[in-house]
Amino acid sequence: MLELKGIPYKRVDLMPVISRGVLRGLRFPSNTVPSLSIAGTKLTGSRTIARELDRIVPEPPLYPSEPEPRAAVEEAELWGDETLQAPVRRILWNAIQRNRAVLRSYAEGARLGIPIGLAVKTAAPMVAAARRMNKAGDQAVRADLAALPGWVKRVDDWIHEGVLGADSPNAADLQIAASLRLAMTLDDLRPALEARPAGELALRAIPDFPGHAPPVLPPAWLEPLRQSEPASSAR
Repeated sequence: MLELKGIPYKRVDLMPVISRGVLRGLRFPSNTVPSLSIAGTKLTGSRTIARELDRIVPEPPLYPSEPEPRAAVEEAELWGDETLQAPVRRILWNAIQRNRAVLRSYAEGARLGIPIGLAVKTAAPMVAAARRMNKAGDQAVRADLAALPGWVKRVDDWIHEGVLGADSPNAADLQIAASLRLAMTLDDLRPALEARPAGELALRAIPDFPGHAPPVLPPAWLEPLRQSEPASSAR
């Protein structure tokens, strides 16, 4: 969002779990990410940040000016934040728990203040804690995978309706694309996403995204995704 608005910034990356204590110590409104300090104000949460950035730098807008289109974008943005985001994170942490070696790829380009190799080597307790905090147990993740095709269809429908997918991304595009791009770093999920309008939206909105995890989830869990894949990409 900052790049879209042309606002210069300094990025600070924090390890999951540890970030909560750091943000609390810095007196941000909440201990979740993303968080932003701008013009003397500390903000937490992508939706709060998007609204403040639109207030500070109106162009290009992240929300339509007309009430009805704006309400549709806000609905999609809220859904992306409260419905889609957590399941994708759960799936990721369940996968990482099965293969911690992939952590190095997700830390690519991160500014952690310590060598990436050291961070990865000492990450086992953090991964276990993140899995617990995100409630990424097997039963929950299997349910998330079963629901994912329906969620992707909802994004496809919003694109068809014009709520998402304009030339200049809106707040909902960015909110939803972030979760879909994260999902597409998992080889278990990417085939079910990349050929869909939702996947194309995510790749267009966020072309570069760190991380790659080879197949690791049980094949039976992925059956709902395989059934939803376009014929041209089905395996």
